[in-house]
Amino acid sequence: MRKLWIKHIVLGLIAISLLSTGVASFYFFHVAQVRAEKSFINNTPTAKSDPLYEDEQKFDQLFKEILWMNHQGVKQDAWYVKADQETDKTVIIVHGFAQSKEKMKAYGWLFHELGYNVLMPDNVASGDSGGRIIGYGWNDRLNLMKWIDILLERQPNSQITLYGLSMGAATVMMASGEKLPAQVKTIIEDAGYTSVWDELKYQAKDMYGLPAFPILYGVSSISKLRAGFSYGQASAVNQLSKNTRPTLFIHGDADDFVPTEMVYENYHATKGPKELYIVKGAGHAKTLAKDKLAYREQIEKFLKKYEK
Repeated sequence: MRKLWIKHIVLGLIAISLLSTGVASFYFFHVAQVRAEKSFINNTPTAKSDPLYEDEQKFDQLFKEILWMNHQGVKQDAWYVKADQETDKTVIIVHGFAQSKEKMKAYGWLFHELGYNVLMPDNVASGDSGGRIIGYGWNDRLNLMKWIDILLERQPNSQITLYGLSMGAATVMMASGEKLPAQVKTIIEDAGYTSVWDELKYQAKDMYGLPAFPILYGVSSISKLRAGFSYGQASAVNQLSKNTRPTLFIHGDADDFVPTEMVYENYHATKGPKELYIVKGAGHAKTLAKDKLAYREQIEKFLKKYEK
């Protein structure tokens, strides 16, 4: 009788533990991947004192053509800004987690000044695009490839640069391992993570003091069911190992959101020509604001080196 009683207690504790893990996993999946306001992401308008404010105001004055596409049943939106002078050079600028193209205006202005046509999409579950599940770069890489096709339909002789910031950086790195058209010439990533698993493992510990087991395993399994990918599958490192295009890796050495050490793993993974630009004193996605002139010079030098 005593053994049976102990067995029931143990089974009850296991059931409670499993239930608690399941509830926690669904909660953290919602925090991580379901479209909603994210309290831990700063989405306030750029202050006038911010180094990027003036560039955003200049970009606001440019004419923006609205482009739409329907990919995998989700309507998606983008701005297209033609260069002042006719050119085949086009950059696709991909925004970060819980952001939108609105937050990328300063980057749009930078490339506009460099003489590029600029395409700035909203990822699925962001900005003016539809959808509810955030793709963390893995699903977004497929949308990026569709935008590339749309550009080539309009301008077959395009020379395309892929630029991404934070999750957008992961997007362009994850796209780098796919069979991209020859018109995609260069890739620039700023503050991208090595994999979704690595980044969320770091955030679980940093933000909540939680180990990866068991909750992150549960959240990853839910992602596989809801979003079609597990967190380990969504790896920039694995995709870069198939990349042969010239790639510029940028990161702030004071980044405590996507740890700076991740850029070195990404940098060493790629098989193509590569350059590394570490910005001293810059936090996460603050490299442009830290030194606009040096940032622009680094990008301009990289692009001129590899453009025809």
